[in-house]
Amino acid sequence: MKRWIALLAALLVMLAAAGAAQEPVRVHALKGPTGIGMVGLMEEYPQDYAFTLCGSADEIVAAVASGSADIAACPTNLAAVLHAKTNGRVQLLALNTLGVLHIVTADPDIDDLSDLAGRTLYATGQGGVPEYALDYILEQNGLTGSVNVQYVAEHSELAAMLAAGLADVGMLPEPHVTGALMQNDSLRAAMDVTALFDAAAKQAGHEDMVLSMGCVIVRREYAAAHPEQVAAFLERYAASVAFVNGDPAAAAQLVQTHGVMPKAAAAERAIPNCHIVMIAGDAMRAQIEPLYALLHEANPASVGGSLPGDDFYYDAP
Repeated sequence: MKRWIALLAALLVMLAAAGAAQEPVRVHALKGPTGIGMVGLMEEYPQDYAFTLCGSADEIVAAVASGSADIAACPTNLAAVLHAKTNGRVQLLALNTLGVLHIVTADPDIDDLSDLAGRTLYATGQGGVPEYALDYILEQNGLTGSVNVQYVAEHSELAAMLAAGLADVGMLPEPHVTGALMQNDSLRAAMDVTALFDAAAKQAGHEDMVLSMGCVIVRREYAAAHPEQVAAFLERYAASVAFVNGDPAAAAQLVQTHGVMPKAAAAERAIPNCHIVMIAGDAMRAQIEPLYALLHEANPASVGGSLPGDDFYYDAP
């Protein structure tokens, strides 16, 4: 009898361990470009990942702070802020979205930055990466003070202003760029802000700095306890990003199916302009550190008050 009881106890322990191993990874992601690269994971591995799509960064903050998210996709500066606010309980796992900003206009005379001199440029993202990136671009091109930048509170508000002709030129993120263009076929994306930022950085001698606006973070405790799951996630995520960039039409259908964006047609048009990537390891750190330094110089609070240290960057065991 004792032998059978021991065997039964061992079996129960094994079953409990197997059940724990099969618990899905809890992944939170923002709707829109920050979450688009994950649709392959959503489609192929529903048993391995429990996805929650969020409408605002505040929801990501709450999920990470409460421990209800193991992995999350969020803005790059928010990752640094969360690392500071949680006393290092958050690590940067990968960069997943470069710049999604574009300068939109119906004016045929606007083709490059110099054409903005003396004009009013409407923009969104005041107090965040868009503002500091734009300031940097204008400064490196000698246009500080020459361009009258007026900030609008909501992306949707500026998109509506551009579509209605109430703003001549504006800086918007995807997918709001695509939304505005679909409402008014006279509009065009005249400039890619990611390219403008890259050119400004090279001009300033910062060859490695890239405008990286979206990233993936992981709870340090989860990463330490589940390195195999983290490694599998990164591998599968890289494949998902390759699929999204390689077949925007098919990816757009999944974007709609899984609720990352409401309309596949808009997603298909937006994907090529979203600079969706999956950059991890040393390349991730080399790319983001100079940007964090720029943000810290512009406003220390934008990265949590101080630059993140070595412990912020996830290093696979």
